[in-house]
Amino acid sequence: MIIDITQELFSCNVFPGDPKPECKRVLSIEKGAQCNLTAFSMCAHNGTHVDAPFHFVRDGKPIDEVGIEPFVGPCYVARHEGDVSGEDAAAIYEKAEHAGAAGRILIAGKATVTEAAARVFAANGVCLVGNESQTVGPEDEPMAVHLILLGAGCVLLEGIVLTGVEEGTYTLHAAPLNLGGCDGAPCRAYLIKE
Repeated sequence: MIIDITQELFSCNVFPGDPKPECKRVLSIEKGAQCNLTAFSMCAHNGTHVDAPFHFVRDGKPIDEVGIEPFVGPCYVARHEGDVSGEDAAAIYEKAEHAGAAGRILIAGKATVTEAAARVFAANGVCLVGNESQTVGPEDEPMAVHLILLGAGCVLLEGIVLTGVEEGTYTLHAAPLNLGGCDGAPCRAYLIKE
Protein backbone atom coordinates (compact mmCIF):
# COMPACT_ATOMS: atom_id res chain seq x y z
CA MET A 1 0.00 0.00 0.00
CA ILE A 2 1.31 3.48 -0.93
CA ILE A 3 0.20 6.42 1.23
CA ASP A 4 0.73 9.93 -0.13
CA ILE A 5 1.66 12.26 2.75
CA THR A 6 2.22 15.40 0.65
CA GLN A 7 0.19 18.61 0.71
CA GLU A 8 -1.07 19.99 -2.61
CA LEU A 9 1.28 22.89 -3.21
CA PHE A 10 -0.94 25.76 -4.34
CA SER A 11 -3.49 25.27 -1.54
CA CYS A 12 -0.90 24.35 1.11
CA ASN A 13 -0.37 25.75 4.58
CA VAL A 14 2.32 28.45 4.61
CA PHE A 15 4.56 29.38 7.54
CA PRO A 16 3.62 32.88 8.75
CA GLY A 17 5.59 35.46 6.76
CA ASP A 18 6.71 33.09 3.99
CA PRO A 19 5.56 33.93 0.45
CA LYS A 20 2.70 31.80 -0.87
CA PRO A 21 3.28 29.66 -3.95
CA GLU A 22 1.86 31.16 -7.14
CA CYS A 23 0.96 29.51 -10.43
CA LYS A 24 0.60 31.11 -13.88
CA ARG A 25 -0.48 29.47 -17.14
CA VAL A 26 2.06 30.73 -19.69
CA LEU A 27 0.67 28.80 -22.68
CA SER A 28 -2.81 27.34 -23.06
CA ILE A 29 -4.19 24.89 -25.61
CA GLU A 30 -7.59 26.46 -24.98
CA LYS A 31 -6.16 29.81 -26.17
CA GLY A 32 -4.57 28.35 -29.32
CA ALA A 33 -1.14 27.25 -28.09
CA GLN A 34 0.27 23.84 -29.02
CA CYS A 35 0.57 22.86 -25.37
CA ASN A 36 -0.19 23.92 -21.83
CA LEU A 37 2.80 25.42 -20.04
CA THR A 38 2.87 26.49 -16.40
CA ALA A 39 5.29 28.75 -14.55
CA PHE A 40 5.32 28.96 -10.78
CA SER A 41 7.13 30.70 -7.95
CA MET A 42 7.48 29.52 -4.39
CA CYS A 43 9.54 29.52 -1.24
CA ALA A 44 11.76 26.46 -0.71
CA HIS A 45 9.79 25.85 2.51
CA ASN A 46 6.23 25.90 1.13
CA GLY A 47 3.98 22.89 1.56
CA THR A 48 5.63 19.54 2.20
CA HIS A 49 9.34 20.25 2.22
CA VAL A 50 12.68 19.37 3.75
CA ASP A 51 15.09 21.56 5.69
CA ALA A 52 18.81 21.15 5.05
CA PRO A 53 21.34 22.06 7.76
CA PHE A 54 22.15 25.29 5.84
CA HIS A 55 18.66 26.56 6.76
CA PHE A 56 19.88 27.54 10.24
CA VAL A 57 23.56 26.52 10.39
CA ARG A 58 25.99 29.01 8.78
CA ASP A 59 28.36 26.33 7.42
CA GLY A 60 25.72 23.60 7.20
CA LYS A 61 25.22 21.54 4.07
CA PRO A 62 22.79 22.89 1.46
CA ILE A 63 20.16 20.48 0.16
CA ASP A 64 22.20 19.35 -2.87
CA GLU A 65 25.04 18.22 -0.58
CA VAL A 66 22.92 16.28 1.92
CA GLY A 67 22.56 13.23 -0.31
CA ILE A 68 19.44 11.14 -0.85
CA GLU A 69 19.97 8.57 1.94
CA PRO A 70 18.21 10.37 4.82
CA PHE A 71 15.03 10.74 2.77
CA VAL A 72 14.53 7.11 1.71
CA GLY A 73 14.30 4.10 3.98
CA PRO A 74 12.61 2.59 7.02
CA CYS A 75 10.78 5.06 9.24
CA TYR A 76 8.61 5.00 12.31
CA VAL A 77 5.35 6.95 12.54
CA ALA A 78 4.40 7.92 16.09
CA ARG A 79 1.22 9.72 17.15
CA HIS A 80 1.45 12.61 19.60
CA GLU A 81 -0.55 15.70 20.49
CA GLY A 82 1.03 18.80 22.03
CA ASP A 83 4.62 19.38 23.04
CA VAL A 84 6.97 16.42 22.58
CA SER A 85 9.01 16.40 25.80
CA GLY A 86 12.37 14.74 26.26
CA GLU A 87 10.63 11.79 27.94
CA ASP A 88 8.14 11.55 25.06
CA ALA A 89 10.99 11.62 22.53
CA ALA A 90 12.83 8.87 24.42
CA ALA A 91 9.68 6.71 24.40
CA ILE A 92 9.13 7.35 20.67
CA TYR A 93 12.76 6.56 19.91
CA GLU A 94 12.58 3.34 21.93
CA LYS A 95 9.50 2.18 19.98
CA ALA A 96 11.20 3.09 16.69
CA GLU A 97 14.40 1.30 17.67
CA HIS A 98 12.47 -1.81 18.72
CA ALA A 99 10.72 -1.73 15.31
CA GLY A 100 14.04 -1.40 13.46
CA ALA A 101 13.22 2.07 12.11
CA ALA A 102 14.91 4.52 14.50
CA GLY A 103 16.78 6.43 11.78
CA ARG A 104 13.70 8.29 10.55
CA ILE A 105 10.89 9.39 12.85
CA LEU A 106 7.64 11.03 11.74
CA ILE A 107 5.31 12.50 14.34
CA ALA A 108 1.61 12.49 13.48
CA GLY A 109 -0.78 14.89 15.14
CA LYS A 110 -0.58 18.50 16.25
CA ALA A 111 2.84 18.04 17.79
CA THR A 112 5.70 20.43 18.52
CA VAL A 113 9.22 19.13 19.06
CA THR A 114 10.75 20.79 22.13
CA GLU A 115 14.45 21.48 22.69
CA ALA A 116 14.60 18.51 25.08
CA ALA A 117 13.06 16.22 22.47
CA ALA A 118 15.41 17.54 19.78
CA ARG A 119 18.39 16.73 22.01
CA VAL A 120 17.13 13.14 22.46
CA PHE A 121 16.72 12.62 18.70
CA ALA A 122 20.09 14.26 17.94
CA ALA A 123 21.93 12.27 20.62
CA ASN A 124 20.55 9.03 19.20
CA GLY A 125 21.66 9.78 15.65
CA VAL A 126 18.21 10.11 14.09
CA CYS A 127 18.86 11.27 10.51
CA LEU A 128 15.35 12.63 9.76
CA VAL A 129 12.56 14.01 11.93
CA GLY A 130 9.23 14.95 10.39
CA ASN A 131 5.89 16.37 11.48
CA GLU A 132 2.64 17.80 10.19
CA SER A 133 3.33 21.44 11.06
CA GLN A 134 5.17 23.83 8.74
CA THR A 135 7.96 23.81 11.33
CA VAL A 136 9.21 21.05 13.62
CA GLY A 137 9.82 23.39 16.55
CA PRO A 138 7.56 26.01 18.13
CA GLU A 139 6.14 28.33 15.48
CA ASP A 140 7.01 31.46 17.48
CA GLU A 141 10.55 30.29 18.38
CA PRO A 142 11.74 27.64 15.88
CA MET A 143 15.46 28.48 15.92
CA ALA A 144 16.69 26.50 18.95
CA VAL A 145 15.08 23.21 17.88
CA HIS A 146 16.34 23.65 14.31
CA LEU A 147 19.88 24.38 15.53
CA ILE A 148 19.93 21.24 17.68
CA LEU A 149 18.65 18.91 14.96
CA LEU A 150 20.22 20.47 11.87
CA GLY A 151 23.47 21.06 13.78
CA ALA A 152 23.61 17.31 14.42
CA GLY A 153 23.12 16.60 10.70
CA CYS A 154 19.48 15.56 11.14
CA VAL A 155 17.32 16.80 8.25
CA LEU A 156 13.71 17.83 8.76
CA LEU A 157 10.60 16.86 6.83
CA GLU A 158 7.90 19.43 7.51
CA GLY A 159 4.32 19.89 6.40
CA ILE A 160 3.49 16.22 5.89
CA VAL A 161 -0.08 14.90 6.07
CA LEU A 162 -0.46 11.89 8.36
CA THR A 163 -4.24 11.93 8.84
CA GLY A 164 -5.37 8.33 9.10
CA VAL A 165 -1.82 6.93 9.12
CA GLU A 166 -1.47 4.41 11.93
CA GLU A 167 1.50 4.25 14.26
CA GLY A 168 4.10 1.81 13.07
CA THR A 169 6.87 1.05 10.60
CA TYR A 170 6.84 2.15 6.96
CA THR A 171 9.28 2.81 4.15
CA LEU A 172 9.61 6.54 3.57
CA HIS A 173 10.29 8.15 0.20
CA ALA A 174 10.69 11.94 0.50
CA ALA A 175 13.47 12.89 -1.91
CA PRO A 176 13.78 16.67 -2.25
CA LEU A 177 14.33 18.52 -5.50
CA ASN A 178 18.04 18.91 -6.15
CA LEU A 179 18.27 22.69 -5.69
CA GLY A 180 21.95 23.68 -5.70
CA GLY A 181 22.99 25.80 -2.72
CA CYS A 182 19.49 26.00 -1.21
CA ASP A 183 18.51 25.72 2.46
CA GLY A 184 15.56 23.46 1.74
CA ALA A 185 13.41 22.05 -1.03
CA PRO A 186 9.92 20.80 -1.77
CA CYS A 187 9.44 17.06 -2.03
CA ARG A 188 6.79 14.47 -2.87
CA ALA A 189 6.62 12.38 0.29
CA TYR A 190 4.95 9.00 0.55
CA LEU A 191 4.99 5.92 2.75
CA ILE A 192 4.95 2.30 1.68
CA LYS A 193 3.39 -0.28 3.99
CA GLU A 194 4.08 -3.92 3.18
